[in-house]
Amino acid sequence: MLTASEIRVIDINSEYRGVPTSTLMENAGKGVAEFVLNDIKEVKEGILVMCGLGNNGGDGFVAARYLNTKFRVSLILLGKESNIKTKISKSNFQKLKQTDVNLFEENHLNKIDEFISKNDIIIDAMLGIGLSGSLKEPYATIVKKINKTSNKKIISVDVPTGLGTNIAVKPNYTITFHDSKIGMNKDNCGKIEVVDIGVPEKAIKYVGPGEVVTYYPIPLKKSHKGDNGRVLVIGGGPYTGAPALCAMAALRTGCDLVYIATPKKSSSTIANYSPNLIVKELSKDILITEDIEILNDLIKKCDSVVIGPGLGKHPKSEKATIEIIKRINKEQIPIVIDADAILPLESYSNEIYNSPTVITPHAGEFETLTSLKISEDIEERQNLVKSWANKIGISIFLKGYVDILTDGKKIKLNDIHNQAMTVGGTGDVLAGIIGSLLSKGVDPFNSIRMSAFINGCAGNKAFETKSYGLLPTDIIEEIPNVLSKYIK
Repeated sequence: MLTASEIRVIDINSEYRGVPTSTLMENAGKGVAEFVLNDIKEVKEGILVMCGLGNNGGDGFVAARYLNTKFRVSLILLGKESNIKTKISKSNFQKLKQTDVNLFEENHLNKIDEFISKNDIIIDAMLGIGLSGSLKEPYATIVKKINKTSNKKIISVDVPTGLGTNIAVKPNYTITFHDSKIGMNKDNCGKIEVVDIGVPEKAIKYVGPGEVVTYYPIPLKKSHKGDNGRVLVIGGGPYTGAPALCAMAALRTGCDLVYIATPKKSSSTIANYSPNLIVKELSKDILITEDIEILNDLIKKCDSVVIGPGLGKHPKSEKATIEIIKRINKEQIPIVIDADAILPLESYSNEIYNSPTVITPHAGEFETLTSLKISEDIEERQNLVKSWANKIGISIFLKGYVDILTDGKKIKLNDIHNQAMTVGGTGDVLAGIIGSLLSKGVDPFNSIRMSAFINGCAGNKAFETKSYGLLPTDIIEEIPNVLSKYIK
């Protein structure tokens, strides 16, 4: 079953994968009409189509156009034509005006009882999914009138108007598209017919811009510094570039503040990379367990943590990594475990059990971590990674030629990237993007879905000019361009 948000994701991703929303609407309306023609058949008097101003109404416009070839059809628009909300709905209303369908607008609503009495099929295309609370006028009154009718066939388009509110249409049939929606059942929808409207398989299985458009949290105009995410990156020591790349990617993804906690050996070098970075120097030249005392205040003031970039594999650092992860999970702060912080978990996976944790392994790291062999078959890979994520209760971003993203319950794939993105540092960029989204309150599964698209799309954009000379810093500089393209 789909939520309203996931329907939006699929619609946008369908367009991205080559099937425009206008085609989906055409197929939806046609599917409603074909149901009436094939399953209802006998229409003695006529058909009344009640349409709202959104895309649910647009589906009704298309259905009315097809039904008009065989039946007498009347359509009531619950508002003015000038207030129709979307371009595709407006386009379909214009097409409808070229037919002999009887069209009425809101000034005819005082005759609603007469319209209902003169037609024996009522098609409800007033409001779609995602409503809550109380149904507003004139919808509430019209729903009550429809529900009082007898000897009429009532058909709802996609979902009954008012589903999820205090009052809703009680149809004989609901013609829904692609899949059932959350909250639908026989009692509130009548007989449910699912119509295939041509959503491409990749729009369902793979990530796209729909995730970013739907789930990226737009900052409030009244927000203050820190309200839109504070990230702590714990890394560095042997390497200085990795934590800096991670931090800059997090900032470019839109969080307000990034702190880098790093060993003495790397602190001044990292601080000199950019004035945008806030660097906290730790006690020794490598990460050690005693650093938890220094990190405590930073952990408490941040909304997410990324641990691993550039840490190296010193046994003392690996021991410290486990203790720090335990400390972070005690606060239930979302954490991205990346790079050199992944393998120390091999014997301590219980430390991240049922937590808001994301791990970002490649195939080799996953095999070492889990002692499970990764198959080359994509279906087998999906099942294995999903099963392990479900067992531990975390989210996994398995990097590969096709990325596998799962929280153990849901799963998505990603193929948006290019061969040049094997350059060192791209994993650090990805970890920073995920950490930034987690800090902004996005749940772990949606964070990895969005980050896969943002990172891959930025990488592909950079590849257009940098070709095989692409650097991770090029990807970072393209992140704002991806956001500006898809977030309005």
